[in-house]
Amino acid sequence: MKSRESLVRLKEFQVNEKRRQLQQLQMMMSEFERMTKDLESQIVVEEKKSGISDPNHFAYPTFAKAARQRADNLQVSIKELKMQEEALELALEEMQAEYARATALEERDSGARAARA
Repeated sequence: MKSRESLVRLKEFQVNEKRRQLQQLQMMMSEFERMTKDLESQIVVEEKKSGISDPNHFAYPTFAKAARQRADNLQVSIKELKMQEEALELALEEMQAEYARATALEERDSGARAARA
């Protein structure tokens, strides 16, 4: 039953691919979080340097405004990636269940072949 063996290998590949995608997503989120923290610390330094911490003040530093906007954009991206992560985790669970079923079928078939021999 080569087709069952191929199916098992295919399902195993799909499970590994989903795990890899999930890991990449998590690495991207942690990198975005690190970048956000760096930007926030740069904003604090810039505000201390200028003595103005109110973003609505007319003399608020331009760099701090831009950094604040970038940090906000990164936070939005992190939220979107978290939604993708949840969807990927569900897909991974489904793939793992399919892989387990395919493996069980293969084991059953190989056991039946061994019993006939």
